[in-house]
Amino acid sequence: MKKENALDAAKKIKMLVFDVDGVMTDGSITYDENGVEYKTFNAKDGHGVIRMRNSGFITAIITARNNGTVQHRAKNLNFTELYQGRKYKLPALMELMEKYNLSYENISYMGDDLPDICILEKVGLACCPADAVKEVQEICNFKSSFGGGKGAVRELCDFILDAQGIEKEYLISEGSSK
Repeated sequence: MKKENALDAAKKIKMLVFDVDGVMTDGSITYDENGVEYKTFNAKDGHGVIRMRNSGFITAIITARNNGTVQHRAKNLNFTELYQGRKYKLPALMELMEKYNLSYENISYMGDDLPDICILEKVGLACCPADAVKEVQEICNFKSSFGGGKGAVRELCDFILDAQGIEKEYLISEGSSK
């Protein structure tokens, strides 16, 4: 099924949903000598998410892995919802849709790999970083010019705000951080 062009789809978005590894990060996973996992996030991506929340959008993470760093990042950026340990991501998205009374056309999802395809095929604005796998890139109607963890999330946030004619809010609300 051919996707609607990205600009028209972006005008209908009310919720942004993100994968983590390869989208909010560059996909690298680092462990210390005790087996503790670390991730690195992009501050510009974080500022984009904060601006979306400040503009009234619902923001969510759906990831197959469980990680304390992700929980901390989601809290710092004031994500509306966090779903970790979801090997099958579509049921989590359907829970979100029911909770917020949204349809697929109101949702933007950014993913980078094969487990994300089941959602990307359904949402109105299917998005991927520049370094997503070929199969994902082929079905997305928004392809960032930046790689995962390198500004792809920020570019998407700016694109949706611009498409909806929303002034960019440059002030970070008190208590939030990049």
